[in-house]
Amino acid sequence: MRIAFLSVFYPFRGGIAQSNAQLYRAFEEEGHEVKAWNFTTQYPSILFPGTSQYVTEEDTTGAIVSERVLSTVNPLTFAGTIRKIAAYEPDMVILRYWMPFFAPSLGYVAGKLRKKGIKVITVIDNLIPHEQRPGDKQLTDYFLNRCDGFVVMSDVVEKDLKSVKPDAAYLHHPHPIYDHFGEKQEKALARKTLGLKSEDKVLLYFGLIRKYKGLDLLIEAFDQLDDSYQLLIVGEPYEDFEPYQQLIDNNANKERIHTVTRYVADEEVPLYFSAADVSVLPYRTATQSGVVAISYHFDLPVIVTNVGGLKGTVAPYGSGIVVEESTPHAITTAVQDYFKGENPKEMSLAVQNFKEKYSWKGMVRAILKRF
Repeated sequence: MRIAFLSVFYPFRGGIAQSNAQLYRAFEEEGHEVKAWNFTTQYPSILFPGTSQYVTEEDTTGAIVSERVLSTVNPLTFAGTIRKIAAYEPDMVILRYWMPFFAPSLGYVAGKLRKKGIKVITVIDNLIPHEQRPGDKQLTDYFLNRCDGFVVMSDVVEKDLKSVKPDAAYLHHPHPIYDHFGEKQEKALARKTLGLKSEDKVLLYFGLIRKYKGLDLLIEAFDQLDDSYQLLIVGEPYEDFEPYQQLIDNNANKERIHTVTRYVADEEVPLYFSAADVSVLPYRTATQSGVVAISYHFDLPVIVTNVGGLKGTVAPYGSGIVVEESTPHAITTAVQDYFKGENPKEMSLAVQNFKEKYSWKGMVRAILKRF
């Protein structure tokens, strides 16, 4: 089958670009012809909260050859994108959707390609934005009505899709593992590199720092733990970090909180996950999370709050602990419970079982079988 994949790819950075690369490779490995079409402009610089939308020169893990054709903010590029993809004569077009901002450009292209008889399938990461704005519903409706089918990776996105578009044709497949970061390092060596005691219990917060991700809750929870714990905070702030720094400075355990508040290149990722005992996602809201997929790659169990689709990535598999309330006290209790008895060992084995079952090739086969 010939597949046209229109979404964000290298040199843009981020979890969606990385997972697109893995899905692209899985199509190739399954024997299909696939071509990647990329954005010329993903976000205008004024709307992007981070330091850069692009990877560093050394960060080539997710490098996929793509043709940059579509600007989300320049309608003059829409027709050219349609023309080039149609000339490729694909049997199917794959898109990704994660916020209404992309609805005008991707929706227009999708609608025109469908009229040419090309099937359009969209992988939905998030349907209802964490930070909602007027017009979001109308934009999302516009986009959804221009696709033939959808892939969802969490219970909450499935529920949202069915509520917004009850007649949607869709496939539910758990988010596959991010397996492109390289091998897990020996824990003692990773901790020595980071200056951590080998016998301590190490918690990892990894990923973008935004209010809905609840880092403040984790810092407050850490205040209630004893001196056998260490906390690693690794990620780029997409907002002012000063309120978090004040929480750290006022924390009884501030000497055992370690921060890396910048973009972390792919080659650095194994160090932090290898040093940790558990990955903590203290989110206030969520759909699914790529951080869970990265954690599982490194055989690392997770502690997640019961928001969005996070529970569905953990509870059915026994691969971590679900915190029923997004509060510091509940998170503290969950962390303490995790380290009781054989939990770390048993949950790590559960993660390995998950990895064997859900792969990118499996997602490809499921998509082509369903659509």
